[in-house]
Amino acid sequence: MIKLTIDGIEVVAERETTILEAAKQVGIEIPTLCTFKNLSPCGSCRMCLVEIERLPRPQTACTVKITDGMVVKTNTDAIIRARKAVLEFLLINHPLDCPVCDKAGECVLQDLSAKYGAAAGRFKEGKRTNPVSFEDPVIVRNMEKCILCTRCVRTCDDMQGAFAISVINRGCHSVIEPFSGGRYDCEYCGNCLSACPVGAITSKLHRHTYRPWYIERQVETICGHCGVGCTMTLQMRENTIIRVVPDFDKGVNSGLLCVMGRFGYDYTEHEERLRSPLIRKDGVLVPASWEEAVEFTAWRLKEIIKKHGGASVAGIASGRCTNEDNYMLQKLIRYVLGSNNIDSTARLFYGPAVSYLERMFGQGITSNLIPGIANSDGVFVAGGDPTTINPVLGIAVRSVWKNGGKVFVLGKSGGLRSNVKHELNHTEGTETLVLTWILANVYEKKNFSAENFIIDKKLSALKVPTLDTLVKAGVSPEALKYTVDELVLLKNPVVIIGPEVLLYGNGSKNLFLLGALNYVLNGRLFVLMDEPNTQGCLDMGCAPDLLVGGRPIELESFGHKMENMAGMKTPESKGLNLFEMIDGAESGSIKAMFVMGENPVFTIPDKKKTESALQKLEFLAVSDIFLTETASLADVVFPAAAWSEKDGTYTNLERRLQRLRKGAMTSRGRADWKILADICKAFGMKKTYPDVKSVWEEISKISTVHTGVRYDSLTGRSGIWPYGGEPLRGIEGDFEVEGLEDIPVLSVLSQNGRVILKEDRSLLHSSTLSRYSAALMGIAPEPLVMINPLTAQSLGLGNNERVALTSDKGTAEAVVRADRGMPEGVAALSNAFKDSGFRSIVGYTTDPILKSLTITDRVVTIERAKEL
Repeated sequence: MIKLTIDGIEVVAERETTILEAAKQVGIEIPTLCTFKNLSPCGSCRMCLVEIERLPRPQTACTVKITDGMVVKTNTDAIIRARKAVLEFLLINHPLDCPVCDKAGECVLQDLSAKYGAAAGRFKEGKRTNPVSFEDPVIVRNMEKCILCTRCVRTCDDMQGAFAISVINRGCHSVIEPFSGGRYDCEYCGNCLSACPVGAITSKLHRHTYRPWYIERQVETICGHCGVGCTMTLQMRENTIIRVVPDFDKGVNSGLLCVMGRFGYDYTEHEERLRSPLIRKDGVLVPASWEEAVEFTAWRLKEIIKKHGGASVAGIASGRCTNEDNYMLQKLIRYVLGSNNIDSTARLFYGPAVSYLERMFGQGITSNLIPGIANSDGVFVAGGDPTTINPVLGIAVRSVWKNGGKVFVLGKSGGLRSNVKHELNHTEGTETLVLTWILANVYEKKNFSAENFIIDKKLSALKVPTLDTLVKAGVSPEALKYTVDELVLLKNPVVIIGPEVLLYGNGSKNLFLLGALNYVLNGRLFVLMDEPNTQGCLDMGCAPDLLVGGRPIELESFGHKMENMAGMKTPESKGLNLFEMIDGAESGSIKAMFVMGENPVFTIPDKKKTESALQKLEFLAVSDIFLTETASLADVVFPAAAWSEKDGTYTNLERRLQRLRKGAMTSRGRADWKILADICKAFGMKKTYPDVKSVWEEISKISTVHTGVRYDSLTGRSGIWPYGGEPLRGIEGDFEVEGLEDIPVLSVLSQNGRVILKEDRSLLHSSTLSRYSAALMGIAPEPLVMINPLTAQSLGLGNNERVALTSDKGTAEAVVRADRGMPEGVAALSNAFKDSGFRSIVGYTTDPILKSLTITDRVVTIERAKEL
């Protein structure tokens, strides 16, 4: 420890602490403009000048490290004069329009000018002028107000890793702009907004409508878009979210947000929000009272169960709903209606992937902490771009590269393109070949000593393709050899698995290869998660083979515990998974379904099949915030509360349990758990739930793993898995791998003007909800089909042309966007826009081992769209 004196106060601080940090520890505030949380000091603004005994001139407190016996003075007359001079120079060209500036009330320059600034300026020259840039849909740039502290540039470079903006020009002509000038061509994370200390970079969403003193209350909550679970603060005025800001001292995100988290909240106030329950009468959905809708639902379900039995009813849960919502749905379906037909869209990828990996290695194998990624010395990514699926996790991967580690990406590197030395590009459908070769060679070079004999036995049976075969698959031999050589040297590796590992075939083999690679490397596994509470669906028993706590339904002891709490018996009949429910609805064995917070018509491929199946149901109930494609088919629709309108808990991809807090009710919707509890009550359930806390208390009594979690004290370490409870032991064992001893045959997938279609995971859109966000639609207003320029040229198509993509399952229209990162003969379309989603024009089957989604019918023709 180092001892020093600051303004007569003795301070004890750690070695390598700066004077600025040491002063903060004892409550001495030294003014600064260029210093910002989590950024390295640069000393450019000169506002933090201090006097140090025995040094001839003032020093910058943000850059000078403390030494033993140092004596520092922060407020001498000379220092105050220096600060006044700095401010006077800054204000020579800074507009004096504080009353109308959007930063007024929280502008650092304004505050320092009031405290230290001169009463009047002495410089007579005219102020420099720069036009205000309104080119961006969500960000306004006013370089007249910029003080060139470079906080925004350093945030973009050092924290976000995007390198999208820079100081351009020289001297008095210097401004902050994108490298190419004009509109930001960036990730629109908006973290530069948090960094800017003045009004140079502001949000267009509340231009001239926001002031800090408008805020009536601030609510700390969790983002409702993806599976990272970022902490954020809702700044509220009455029932309106004025602004969303991060907290640099809290949460897994350490003050960073992505475009959806920062700007995509406005869908909650969209004019198309459902305002009252709807009941179908004479073929038309008409408004009804809550009592009427609940009674109608209970009456129809009773009729169907009486006639066809409980097994004729099914429920679909949602990764966008809270743990309490999902728990109550499984209680309704399983213990009130008597059916194990309960599943969620976790079935599409995340659920089967985690279940398979836990079968290989045991429960909790993927429950690793996101901040720890940045401390690894190498990351291997397969199956998707983490910078678009889980952006803040993707930033952690970029930090590995920044810290000198290695980044390897199988396939299109996307947002990690500048972080990889060699791209492992390959022709479509050959990722299994590449993974097999990499694993086999790492296994051999590591001289690995087997610890898991089941995995070792399967590795011994693995048939390895030749290097020539991989070259024919479009992979660079140099990239392959570099990858293997570097992977072998890693001491603290991470393996990240995305959805494409399963979506396009060979699912169990790909998962085995990646799990085994992590095993051989002795690394940490992460599975990317699209929705904020997909893990919570599994934990709450929203799967046909799971009970609350993620316990297998075949373990009778857990079933008895739930039965004792619920007062009802766990159904004995085997439950159906998501795809089997759709098939059951189509065949007529499923008569009724309750869909909560999901839009299966849009999210499950083969839209026509799903639509047809749901139309054949005798009764369909939906709770949602919009009248989605699925809700429009329902017999009763309940308006639900949005993410920002309810309390509860989410479980992120680390299995970190976090509190969701209610901001305000901008609609008349109700929390899903409350809707479901009312339906249960109509069935005669005596248990009542006065609030969401009472639901959680029941969960914690039933779930062995959640026993130690108290709702009111859910913070910090108490939310980290296994929450002080008891994880399930002994579930690992033997497992199946399809095609283990086979080498996939290279085949030509596209020809005669037809291309292979993949799903584009857009950073700017998130399935159904983002299409209702004016901010996100302003950035990306139309569907894009990403295609290699050479492929576009061969098809006679130009950039920005509107085209029609036609498959055996349907047609969608989109705008061509050239992307050199796309393989030739392959196109990518997002699944976000109504009637133009990727999944509406492809088919599907299920993986024979994982029971997960495998997309089929991906060959499409692309032609110019016909003019209307």
